[in-house]
Amino acid sequence: MNVFEAVKGNVTTRQAAELYGIPVNRHGMAVCPFHNDKNPSMKVDKRFHCFACQADGDAVDFVSRLFGLPGKEAAMKLADDFSIPYNARKKASIRPKIRAPTPEQRYRQEENRCYKVLSVYFHHLRTWKQQYAPQQPEDEWHPLFVEALQRESHIEYLLDVLLYGTAEEKKALVAEQRKEVIRLERRFADHTAGHDRGRSPGKSGLDR
Repeated sequence: MNVFEAVKGNVTTRQAAELYGIPVNRHGMAVCPFHNDKNPSMKVDKRFHCFACQADGDAVDFVSRLFGLPGKEAAMKLADDFSIPYNARKKASIRPKIRAPTPEQRYRQEENRCYKVLSVYFHHLRTWKQQYAPQQPEDEWHPLFVEALQRESHIEYLLDVLLYGTAEEKKALVAEQRKEVIRLERRFADHTAGHDRGRSPGKSGLDR
């Protein structure tokens, strides 16, 4: 089985999009990375099709466009990233030369990263709002419950801008939230590390 057959038989475009940081909503729609998309206009499933710019194809075509790679290199990248075996004609030590991403591709990656991190944070906030809500009027408010009350609406607004805002609004937001995204990533990483080590009861691991 060659690399094209192996990849096309094992990877959908939706799986590839999500792996490379492009969020897909529950309706299978995503903001198209191939034009200045303001609303999710690309249907993503086994294949992809943008109803605005008419970009269309399978997972290999998607990665080829996204990273500016020839078809075979795109297929090999998918095979490597999804650990899919295939019959290679060349020695395994020979790897395709990956082109450096363009400024537009770098921005898209940063925008997708921003959306992903803020989405995870928004999910935490909604969980904390329920999990740490005081049970009695005299109960002391948990810091994470307070944080959820203070931040939930604002983070939801930021996510709406990333999904439905103009290109200028999105770029301004991504630049403005760059440090916050890094801080949240470190916070999540500390939480994961604390989970692995075992944490004392009552500690969420996401306390500031």
